[in-house]
Amino acid sequence: MKILVPVKRVIDYNVNIRVKPDNSAVETANVKMSMNPFDEIAVEEAVRLKEANIASEIIAVSIGPAGAVETLRTALAMGTQRAIHVPCEINLQSFIVADILSKIVEKEKPELVIMGKQGIDQEGAQAGAELAAMLGWSQGLFVSKLQVESGKITVSREIDGGLETLSLKPPSVITVDLRLNTPRFATLPNIMKAKKIAIETIETAALGVSLESSIETLKVFPPHTRKAGIMVKDVAELVDKLRNEAKVI
Repeated sequence: MKILVPVKRVIDYNVNIRVKPDNSAVETANVKMSMNPFDEIAVEEAVRLKEANIASEIIAVSIGPAGAVETLRTALAMGTQRAIHVPCEINLQSFIVADILSKIVEKEKPELVIMGKQGIDQEGAQAGAELAAMLGWSQGLFVSKLQVESGKITVSREIDGGLETLSLKPPSVITVDLRLNTPRFATLPNIMKAKKIAIETIETAALGVSLESSIETLKVFPPHTRKAGIMVKDVAELVDKLRNEAKVI
């Protein structure tokens, strides 16, 4: 089974996000970047399937600026065999990302796509479902448990009422949740090996994909600062404040 794993370069989750002075976008200059945490989990799960002799090859693909190559190096150090970079200097809508990935899928012909359920920068959680729809593949979204056995994929996902278990027939698109696994750290020897692996570059023009967006960002601003909370002595005082100050009851 060949597996394709899309990975995204985002601002590191430990970084305090800042907005540019002109409110045009989030500041990314001189800011630490890393692989999207959900994508790390996707890579880890694909590598585990390779170690279990279920996957024959894992291909990482990243759509983004030149810095995305370093994200692909991280994926290679974690255990993927190949990497594809699709250069793009602008932020893309999810359906454009899905369209690009669909063209990569047509070229590479994997049986399984494993990807993070969402990017922590845009929080859209749409690209996986859109990709499955474009390909006409079965899909398992927000997966917290995955098992591949006898040509069948069984996944569990959290829903409002508890857990839902789905049985999928490949080819499939899987988007993963944080509870699926704990990603490994890339070892120094593997990091050094990854630096020597050639990364394939595919231009968007060669894929025949339009990058024109139907959404325009007008303004970006940080969330309003919340007022400090207060402590109350007992339930009676809480009810009094809710009734007379907040006037919500």
